[in-house]
Amino acid sequence: MDVYDIWCDLKPDVGDLEFAAKLDAYMEHLKAQGLIEGWRLTRRKLGLGPSALGEFHIRIELRDLAQLDAAFDRAAARREPVEGLHFGLNSLVANTTFALYRDFPDPVRHSGEERFGSGQPGPAV
Repeated sequence: MDVYDIWCDLKPDVGDLEFAAKLDAYMEHLKAQGLIEGWRLTRRKLGLGPSALGEFHIRIELRDLAQLDAAFDRAAARREPVEGLHFGLNSLVANTTFALYRDFPDPVRHSGEERFGSGQPGPAV
């Protein structure tokens, strides 16, 4: 499973529940189209968290990079209904930061024959 993380703040005068509703509409559309597996919205609590990250955190779960690429292709096409949903959400946020993670160890990981397993840092893949 790959995890696409997004941190953001809201633009001035944007309501938190308005943001949550627009996110729900967009994510549920992507999920219904098979372009994501699931998603979750969280909000910083008690002001705790790195200042460089936004107040809101969106975590999107994907089967693999092919599914993420298909979701990106759908958004990049700039066609309805995705264009309206994406614009409606994107127009509410500022200070976005993105990251891509994967489950570890990978399900395909084999142990015993690796050449980078010496405990020394090696190239990340």
